[in-house]
Order: sequence, then C-alpha cells, then structure tokens
Amino acid sequence: MRHIMPLMRHSVEPGPGVSISSLAYDYPPACVVPEHAHASDQLIYATRDVMEVMVRQSFWLIPPQFALWIPAETRHKIRMPSAVYMRTLYLRPGTADKMPNHCVVVHVTPLLRELIVETVRLGRLRSRATLHSALKAVLVANLHTAMSVPTRLAIPEDRRGAAVAAAAMADPVNNRSFKALCDNAGASTRTIERIFQRQVGTSFETWRRQARLMKAIELLVAGHSVKETAYQVGYRQTGAFVTMFRHTFGKTPKVWISSLVNTCHESSGTQKRPK
Repeated sequence: MRHIMPLMRHSVEPGPGVSISSLAYDYPPACVVPEHAHASDQLIYATRDVMEVMVRQSFWLIPPQFALWIPAETRHKIRMPSAVYMRTLYLRPGTADKMPNHCVVVHVTPLLRELIVETVRLGRLRSRATLHSALKAVLVANLHTAMSVPTRLAIPEDRRGAAVAAAAMADPVNNRSFKALCDNAGASTRTIERIFQRQVGTSFETWRRQARLMKAIELLVAGHSVKETAYQVGYRQTGAFVTMFRHTFGKTPKVWISSLVNTCHESSGTQKRPK
C-alpha cells in the first residue's frame, strides 16, 4: 500500500543567521513525498536503503553510497520502495557556489557521510558559531570535490513508453524482449521506438543499456562482484558487460570502483602501504 506523506508545514529552510539547516526523517516502506520545491539548495541523502527521485522526466536511484544535489526551486518527487532513513541538508543559495545549477548525483565518502550526519545532529549551522563555521567549511569543501556519478535516467512522458521503461527496470535479470515489453504496454514496437526517440532522444536499446548501467553502479558500490553484477543486470557473459561499461566510462568496472575506494582512503586519511 502506498503512503502519501504530507509536506512539512514548518519551514526547513535556513533562517536568519543560519547557513545550513537539516531534516532527519525515517520513512516506512512505500512512502511517496509529493512533488515540491525548496528555496534552498538541497542535498538528499539516506543512511539506509534506496530512494527513487523524480525531477520532471529524470529518474535517479539513490543508495546510501550516493547523495543527490538539487538546486533551489527545482521541483522533485521522492519514493521510498522500502524503509528509508533520510538525512537532508538545506543550504542557503551561494553556500556551495561551485556546485552545478542542475541535479547531480555525488559519491558519499565515509568522511562526507559523517559530516552530513553531524550536521543533521546539530540541526542548524549558524554563521557566527566558530565550530559551526568550521564544520560548514569542511562539509562544503568535500561536497565540491565529491565525484559525480552518471546515474540519471530519462523516462518518457507517454504512459505507454513509461510502462515499458518501468517494466524493463523492474526485472533486468530476465532480459525480456522489446516486443514482449511493448505487447504488455498495449503498443507496437514501432510506436514505442518513436516515443523513446522523440521524448528521450535515444533508441529503446540504448536507453536500456543506460538503465542497466545505473543498476550496475548501485550493485558495484554496494560490494557485489563484477560477475554477479553482470548477471543481475541481464548479462549472461561477464565480458559483454565489461565491454559495455568500459565503452561508457572509459574504465573497466574494477578500475572504476577502485577509483571510488581510493577517494575514500584519501578522504579518511588512510594511507596505503607501499608495495
């Protein structure tokens, strides 16, 4: 059963003398936060499980290793497939002035995670408090240098195209044929292909590869092996998955995930032993 959460009536925006405010909320499964926007820049993060975030026709899956940067006045909707512990930061516009003016997913290192959690624990970072100003400076510096992760997926506006997209994302392992997906949506393959080309800008198969990549990144960051990840996103041959991944990112999955691990070591100050 889906639960529609009422929007917070009290303001979560940074008030006078506050640079960053926060909100901690634990959502039960199947909750939906209706479309809304904030006057502040926003960093949406969950310490547990995965959020689904929609901004117009863009879709992101956000596991605990990632956070989503949403600029001020950007309308968005959030769905919780399972129980989610959300920890959100609201930044006065201009506080993180090097962040882009569009939504972007960033990798959350252990240090950035602790900075977010501590900011939420404090509730608000006040501009004239020395400790708060120091925490803000370190938080913003880590946010500016966080690695972006290309996990955006466009969803067609047409309900038939959206139905095909939802079915493909829900069950990537079975790798159902394009025709079977179209038949279930009540449309021909030519109609759905035109919808994807017109509303998404790519063919359906190109879109499906991107959807698989988005899921693959989530699995790899969560610690799954390359072989297991390949199977979970519909590839029977690991080599074909590695080729697709390298074609998109310029690196193999192992090299790409190692770059995230190295970022974590640098962020936490951990030194690798010389070989």
